[in-house]
Amino acid sequence: MAAKPPHKSRVPTTRLGRLLRLGFTAGELAIGGAIEGVRRLSRVTPDDAVNVFLTATNAEKLARRLAGMRGAAMKMGQMLSMESADILPREFTDALATLRDSANRMPRSQVRGVLGREYGKGWEDRFETFDYEPAAAASIGQVHRARTRDGRDLALKIQYPGVARSIDSDVDNMALFLRVANILPIEMDISGIVAEVKRQLREEADYRVEADNLRRYRRLVRDEPDFLVPRVHDDLTTTRILAMDFMDGEALDSLGRPGVAQKERDRCGSLLQRLLFRELFEFRTMQTDPNFANYLYRPMNQAGNRRGEGRIVLLDFGSTAHFPKAFTERYAQISRALIAGDSDATRRYAEAIGYLRPSDSPQHAERLLQVIRLACEPICHKGVYDFGSSDLAARARDAGIEMLFKSGGEFRAPPAETVFLHRKLVGSFLVCARIRARVRVQDLIRGYL
Repeated sequence: MAAKPPHKSRVPTTRLGRLLRLGFTAGELAIGGAIEGVRRLSRVTPDDAVNVFLTATNAEKLARRLAGMRGAAMKMGQMLSMESADILPREFTDALATLRDSANRMPRSQVRGVLGREYGKGWEDRFETFDYEPAAAASIGQVHRARTRDGRDLALKIQYPGVARSIDSDVDNMALFLRVANILPIEMDISGIVAEVKRQLREEADYRVEADNLRRYRRLVRDEPDFLVPRVHDDLTTTRILAMDFMDGEALDSLGRPGVAQKERDRCGSLLQRLLFRELFEFRTMQTDPNFANYLYRPMNQAGNRRGEGRIVLLDFGSTAHFPKAFTERYAQISRALIAGDSDATRRYAEAIGYLRPSDSPQHAERLLQVIRLACEPICHKGVYDFGSSDLAARARDAGIEMLFKSGGEFRAPPAETVFLHRKLVGSFLVCARIRARVRVQDLIRGYL
């Protein structure tokens, strides 16, 4: 069967229009929840305790609406699929995970409108060719290939109109929506996270900031021959358009296909895990959006001769975090404690980070520490950790749901400054699981502790 062509739709640009779309979605989910509630009246099963809103059908409806809205609303849906994977039903987060793959495309008329506003009249004269069919589409913008008159092969990342000015209202509306739909626990205080998400998304919507991140990251990995980062082209970069080298390659998850040597999967998984630890402990600069679309893979030839290939292309540095030394040192301390199996030290450093409070009950503290131990299982495991066969995601979800339902009001959102780090940690695990890598994770992290 032929693949379904990507859906094209105009990006809603007004605050009212975006609010109405969320309101319509809330109504759809309410109807779906009512139907599910009636269905459950006829039976008693273990999942009856789960929120009737949190069904795969409702998640699919939500994902479709957010993919059409794009912008901060879609970005929060992506984050929800990863950050809440340990407290939401798997069917719900799996449906939302489609938001991490692609968004609806802008029609040609909207693309031309953005180019005209940013480059001015006669912008077409700058290019020998411009492909109106996007190479990729994400939450904040979409990427088009173009060739300049002087022969440069470029990727132009073009921001969706209205995204920047709708960030605050989108985030506030989504936070309210998640409460009304009872998707997040009513007792969870997310005000700090909401403020951090707004701050990060404002930076993401300024492509000059992303250009600076790209340049900085290229310098940081200049000693890493296995990674490629595109160059920025300043003459064609604006606040709403980012011009960079066009980089080709296969989807990174092609490494998980049959026929790919396990040795190559393991090598790439090890590269990505080592880069993660360098970002956190050495660079203190981290690309925090580990969607599969943000990686490309340039395979070796069939003879295994790399010829400069077998490399990983790193894309999209809009969501980049910069950590103070004290912040990363606390994570080094808790990592050392976890590897050593020192429960007292683990709790002490969990309090220092803000996961726990001294006043927390022993029961809640132990449940949360168990979630932390599970999340850090790969670094605590001696020898080779097999990401592909691990059932860690399911065990972490079970532990998270147990902690939520037994918290007795002690359940809290994680510290706001950890949100994007958590997204990278979860995403890195998912990447290695998808490519079925086997990695000596503990050996890698020890070099940075």
